[in-house]
Amino acid sequence: MGRQIDLSGAEIRADPGDGSPPIFLPRQPAASPLLALDIGGTLIKLVYTASCGGEEELRFAKFERRRLDDCFDFVRAQGLLGCNGTTTGSSKENMTLKATGGGSYKFGDDFRQKLGVSLDKLDEMDSVVSGANFLLQNVPGAAFTHMSGKRNSIDISPDNLFPYLLVNIGSGVSILKVTGNRKFERVTGTHIGGGTMFGLAKLLTGCKSYDEFLQLSQKGDNFVLDLVVKDICGELACQKQGLSTSTLASSFGKVITSMKKLADYKPEDLASALLSAFTYNIAQISFLVASLLGLRRVFFGGSYIRGHKSTMDNISYALDFWSESQMQASFLQHEGYLGALGALMSYGDPRDENLNLEESQEENSHEAAGPSDVTSADEHNDSNIFPYLLVNIGSGVSMIEVIGKGKFERIIGSHLGGGTILGLARLLTGCSSYEEFLDLSRRGDNLAVDLTVGDIYGERGYPKIGLPASTTAASFGKVNSGKLSEYKAEDLAAALLNSFTYNIGQIAYFVANLSGLKRIFFRGAYVCGHEKTMDKISRSLKYWSKGEVQTTFLCHEGFLGTLGAFWSYENMGIDGLASHEVIREVLLGAPYTGQFPSSPLTPEQENGGNTTAEAEVERLRRDNAVLKSELERLQRENAELKAKLVKSDEAATL
Repeated sequence: MGRQIDLSGAEIRADPGDGSPPIFLPRQPAASPLLALDIGGTLIKLVYTASCGGEEELRFAKFERRRLDDCFDFVRAQGLLGCNGTTTGSSKENMTLKATGGGSYKFGDDFRQKLGVSLDKLDEMDSVVSGANFLLQNVPGAAFTHMSGKRNSIDISPDNLFPYLLVNIGSGVSILKVTGNRKFERVTGTHIGGGTMFGLAKLLTGCKSYDEFLQLSQKGDNFVLDLVVKDICGELACQKQGLSTSTLASSFGKVITSMKKLADYKPEDLASALLSAFTYNIAQISFLVASLLGLRRVFFGGSYIRGHKSTMDNISYALDFWSESQMQASFLQHEGYLGALGALMSYGDPRDENLNLEESQEENSHEAAGPSDVTSADEHNDSNIFPYLLVNIGSGVSMIEVIGKGKFERIIGSHLGGGTILGLARLLTGCSSYEEFLDLSRRGDNLAVDLTVGDIYGERGYPKIGLPASTTAASFGKVNSGKLSEYKAEDLAAALLNSFTYNIGQIAYFVANLSGLKRIFFRGAYVCGHEKTMDKISRSLKYWSKGEVQTTFLCHEGFLGTLGAFWSYENMGIDGLASHEVIREVLLGAPYTGQFPSSPLTPEQENGGNTTAEAEVERLRRDNAVLKSELERLQRENAELKAKLVKSDEAATL
């Protein structure tokens, strides 16, 4: 099988909206079939040549990875193992199939034993990029936009194609900067991808296939479970702050205050909330990465898009929103087969090499070193506090750049915050409080439900791009059953905490990097003194920034809003940010970085550390009690003021 594929004149003749139609190759001579596979974390994708009316064409098929035997039966039935459809003789004994994806390493022996063929293993990222470039450079109409239900083909000149960002949504998500043919760099990725959506969908809705999940989402209303800005601020505050009342504030945030249990929600609404939560998140991360790289062209591919209209609309809307219409999401026909297409293109390519996983391990390693310069508490003073990024983790997440006293700007936010974590935790574990959820997570093992790189590639991991076997590839990607009773509540809680804290840390790092900030302060009720949460966020920032960004958590972080209101009473209900004078005092007082203790111990502490620590804990408890009391007083006064306003309006009406 040393022959090349003639791509000249390639075209799609069927309706582009019909899933994965054949690609005709009018100048490809008829010969024995060629087959290439992409064996991923959940799916096996096949691309093969076949004759149709005297012309050759590329055809496409896919199988769930757990149905490997069905894939073998299909290969035999289609006559893809031998010359001109035969499966006997020496040709089969010496046959080698091009294959990519982690499964090509894990299941090589199965192909040898069941089909009698060897797999020529190709690097996955290289194959994905080759497949995307093949479509964009050779197949007219292969790229399109999809906004508000409308699909529009786009023509891209091969001379004006590069560079672009390729976001490949599989079980997890890989984000690649492509600068030419076989020239690319894997910039980053996220473990919150298609495997996360499908895993949680199985647990929450009982759906048995991803297509069933997508069908459910079409009929649902995510706002039954999602919290919008109006639900938090009210319409008046939204108008004063220039916020849209319908802006999504916290996915699954309404579950926190609801008395409903999982069985009380419609599967359709749950599916809709899941789809919007994770497609918006993928689009936001893509926007941040594209902005950091100075790219405006972003293509989305991967087997979890499936040509699904709501998926593409969500991604398009979110990218347009975050970029203020400066970026446009583009999609690819046959987006789920990019790896298999790239592998097929390698037949007869003299430049092709059997790229092994160990290549360039040191050069591309993503392992982060520890922070080389941790600022201790007494180093925070007026001259070096600013500028910094303040990340407030409430029901949602707000990120604010503070450049000086009284000078700040809200840069961005995320709908995947504390409300999402606790909302999903209540549905999945039945916990009644955030403290109970954290206690569950301490006793759980996220690897019971999370898919790791090792689960896909084997014990060697994927060292070529710096991913050891223990790295999480897809949160909840290992979930195979829709029965909650088959999973421990502790393991589900651990997976929830791991996935969303790492996501918050990743986004915070990208935002800080984009703004040129090296210091990040975290605050909010969902951080407030919770060592487990702080540790996860610290690990996330250390990983993504390679130790270059300092992560600090604020004492009384859950009460800064109240402190700000106390110091600046006239701003209550309008300025959600704490008084900058108070923030300065807190920073100068005792910041800590999630590592205990956060600063070197004094001789007095070394000699009587326990007594000093106990006294400090007691002092903090007293302070918190005072702050809670002050908050309750302010809430009472606020209620009284509102009541007086209502009476005044009624009197004016009379």
